[in-house]
Amino acid sequence: MVKTKVTKIETKNPNKKIIEEAVKIIKNGGLVIYPTETCYGLAGNATDIKVIKKIYKIKKRSRTKPIPIIVSDLKTMKKYGRITKKIKLLINRFMPGPLTIITHKKKTIPDILNPNEIAFRISSNPVAALLTKGVGLPITATSANISGKAPLYKIKEVIKTFNKKVEMILDCGNLPKIKPSTYIYMKNDKPKIIREGPISINEILKELKKMN
Repeated sequence: MVKTKVTKIETKNPNKKIIEEAVKIIKNGGLVIYPTETCYGLAGNATDIKVIKKIYKIKKRSRTKPIPIIVSDLKTMKKYGRITKKIKLLINRFMPGPLTIITHKKKTIPDILNPNEIAFRISSNPVAALLTKGVGLPITATSANISGKAPLYKIKEVIKTFNKKVEMILDCGNLPKIKPSTYIYMKNDKPKIIREGPISINEILKELKKMN
C-alpha cells in the first residue's frame, strides 16, 4: 500500500512542476495515472520488470495479456521496435493520436511486457506527451482500470479504484467518452485491424494504398 497524491492539472496547459514531479515518480519506479486522448491510463517505466509486475498485480491482469506503450516520438520508438516504411507512413498520418501499431519488438523491451511483439502509439494528449518526453523512455499505456472492467473516464471512479495503489493521480476531471485507440497489426505485409476505435479501418487502408 502506498500514499497516493491526487493533483489537479490542466490538459491544454499542464503545469511544468507537476509534470516534473510525475516524471520523477516514474523514473524512480513508481506509478502515475494520467489522461490520454481516450481514457485514463496507468503509467510506469515500460522497461522496468519490477514496475511491469506491479501493474499486472494492481490491474489484476493476466500476464498472458501484453501491455502497450506510449513513446514521445518516432526516433525513440526506433530503439524499441521495428519501423517499416508502411508504419512510418501511418505514424506521419495519424500520430500523435489514437492509433496503436503492433510491430516486431527489440530486446530493449522486456518479455514480461510483451514476449512476441510491441504495441505502441504517440499520444496527442499534452499531459501524456510531456510525461513521455520527460521520462525519455516508453511508458505503459494500459488503461487505468481493473482488467475486464470498462475503461475509466470519471475521475471519482479513478480515485476510488486506485487510491493507495499508485503514487500519483493526475486529475484532469472527467474525460469525454472516446473509444479506446484503433489497433492495427503491422508485423508483415498484410496489415490486420485488431480493434477499430476513433480512427476507421477505411482511413487506414486508404493511407496504406498510397504505397502500392
